[in-house]
Amino acid sequence: MRGVGDALVAVLAAVAVMAATAALGLWAAGATALPGGAFPRIVAAVVVMAAGGDVGIAGGAGDLARTDAELTAMPLSVSLVGALTLGAGFVRPLRHRAVVPARELLARVAATAVLWLVALAVLSATARHTFTDLLPADSPADLFGELLDASPTIGFRADTGVTLLYGLLWVLGVLAVTLLVSRRAPLPPRLLRYQEPVRPAASAMLLLLLAYVVAGLVAGLFVAATRGHPADTFAVLLLGLPNVAWLALGLGIGGSWDGRVDGPFGLPMPHVLDQVLRGPRNTTLDVRSLAAHDERAWWLLPVAAVLLLVAGWVTAVRSPTRTRPWRHALHLAVAFALTLLVVLPLTRLDARLGLSLLGIFEVEDIGGHVALHPHLWTTAGLALLWGAVAGLLGGLLATRARHHGEVDGRPDHPSG
Repeated sequence: MRGVGDALVAVLAAVAVMAATAALGLWAAGATALPGGAFPRIVAAVVVMAAGGDVGIAGGAGDLARTDAELTAMPLSVSLVGALTLGAGFVRPLRHRAVVPARELLARVAATAVLWLVALAVLSATARHTFTDLLPADSPADLFGELLDASPTIGFRADTGVTLLYGLLWVLGVLAVTLLVSRRAPLPPRLLRYQEPVRPAASAMLLLLLAYVVAGLVAGLFVAATRGHPADTFAVLLLGLPNVAWLALGLGIGGSWDGRVDGPFGLPMPHVLDQVLRGPRNTTLDVRSLAAHDERAWWLLPVAAVLLLVAGWVTAVRSPTRTRPWRHALHLAVAFALTLLVVLPLTRLDARLGLSLLGIFEVEDIGGHVALHPHLWTTAGLALLWGAVAGLLGGLLATRARHHGEVDGRPDHPSG
């Protein structure tokens, strides 16, 4: 029962911090003004989406009109705080133990996963609402809507089955990553031999991702303090900061995205992204296209180089002295490529809203399309190269540093 109690505390803490972050972000975005008591339901929907769940959008506009809407996005600020809280809550009861029996570890994972799915089911049941009166007042479409009884409605609804499936994958992924990166998390005896080659590089990747988030937070606070519209900036920080920060990481190593911004909607991100992607067709987003609008984009390259070198040094310092530099290069290359293969798909964005009357009259006032898709495998290939170089250089720089498991340059437990 103790394991169940620990799991319950971890799950409740994660749900609470996710809901609080989502509520603050939506409040900054002005969602409290939405009609029909929709705010708590939207908060639940955002938490569901942050946990990998599916929230579908559907609309109707009478027999002679059609509403078309789609939203695919993950509010990674909410996801990140939830993952960090859940991981910390999972590890905390085990932090003073060197090893843990495999049966106990699996029981704790199962309890956490079951309780998480229960919480997600409750949130999914709450995450549903329908909006009416979407047409702008005094617009031609509004007149047609009255004449044809075609007032559009758009609502959202969580798909409970799909949400529970992806929510299970999310929680198992969070717990697996926690065991990979946490130096305080004990492992079953049979897995201890994988600790040395895996954990140093894995923990360095987590530090790299968090470093980009912290840098993005500092930049966002500066923008909020100096350029006006602080509420909009805080909405982005509280809902989508890692979306922007990890996009910057991929761009900094030469990666690219395809995207477009068409219609009255825009990207809730730095204005330069909207400038690059604005148009009726897909456009390639990379450092070169960003620099064409703002030359400061070139700074993404040296920033990525420096932070990756630090990650390589951290990997080497936390590894045993006997580890050769070429092994550091291999470990960091694989870890960085796998990290981007997991992270970059989460930055994907698809949002579309359209309304047509009589099948021919498109209502431009509320129609639009925003899309952003990563070139995943190309960027992962670049990550292999960058990781190998950073791991090799970091290993060479760390040759005189004190390594994990050493005291005054000597191993804690000398052999022989």
